[in-house]
Amino acid sequence: MTIKVGEKLPSATLLEMKNGSPTPIKSDDFFGGKKVALFALPGAFTPTCSAKHLPGFVQHAQELKNKGINEIACISVNDAFVMGAWGKDQGVGDNVHMLADGNGEFTRKVGLTLDGSKFGMGERSQRYAMVVDNGVVKQLYVEEPGAFEVSSAEHMLKHL
Repeated sequence: MTIKVGEKLPSATLLEMKNGSPTPIKSDDFFGGKKVALFALPGAFTPTCSAKHLPGFVQHAQELKNKGINEIACISVNDAFVMGAWGKDQGVGDNVHMLADGNGEFTRKVGLTLDGSKFGMGERSQRYAMVVDNGVVKQLYVEEPGAFEVSSAEHMLKHL
């Protein structure tokens, strides 16, 4: 069942590269006590994700923060090494936390999985964006298959 606006995010362990090592991040700790712009996508280094989705959040990071967002996070069903390398390749710096959901635990718990097996990708995340305030979903924008509109940084900015 897909998570809905007003619901608390599930507890899960994600990973983020810090000082060259995959570092566990508890979702309850990461999302607690702050307002987070979270966006998820099917895969690091994939065309739309690399050309549009992640770059939009990097480009508009300061505008999002000016509208009350404390942190920006990108999540994908990839390992922490891939997410760290992709963040470096995309020049995210300190603007976006690159969170790895390598086993898809968080993605399954929020009910937003995607079957990418016909593309050789296995179970992945759907493309979506949400605003999370102290662990509670305040806004949720899930893309139709193959689309990239409502999960963009620009769309989120219009609705903050």
